[in-house]
Amino acid sequence: MYFLTHVTFDRQPILIDHIDLVHDSIDKHKRDSAFELIAWVVLHDHWHCIINPQENDLADLTKRIKLSFAMRFLKRAGQKSGRTWQNRYWDHIIRNSEDMNNHLDYIHYNPVKHGYVTAPLDWEHSSFHKFVDEGLYRPDWGAKREIGFSGRFGE
Repeated sequence: MYFLTHVTFDRQPILIDHIDLVHDSIDKHKRDSAFELIAWVVLHDHWHCIINPQENDLADLTKRIKLSFAMRFLKRAGQKSGRTWQNRYWDHIIRNSEDMNNHLDYIHYNPVKHGYVTAPLDWEHSSFHKFVDEGLYRPDWGAKREIGFSGRFGE
């Protein structure tokens, strides 16, 4: 399993305004190539996820998802070409359950960290709600105190 960070070109704040294209691009490749999206959060200019690529090549899978979004976004914007994503992305191999929990927390707290909301539950563009429904987080997690993190996350 991998933690990934994808950032838009020049940090263009385009992802939330085109969240349907983000979801469509991921869903298309989930149908075409079996992989498991464990957790995710989409912000205005970047998104994080934990993914199990299963039998897929991670670099190729990432390229296809980003290309799918870029093509749809450029078409919607009426452009024939243009840069949508930074060339590279950040990846980190999840090494154990502590590492997994640290990255899950980072993903779900990210909208609070960036000042978009005061509680993870208030951000609709993440897997936090699914984790709450499954009893893995309390609904008020991250709302009452600041959460600190150690490590590098590719932002």
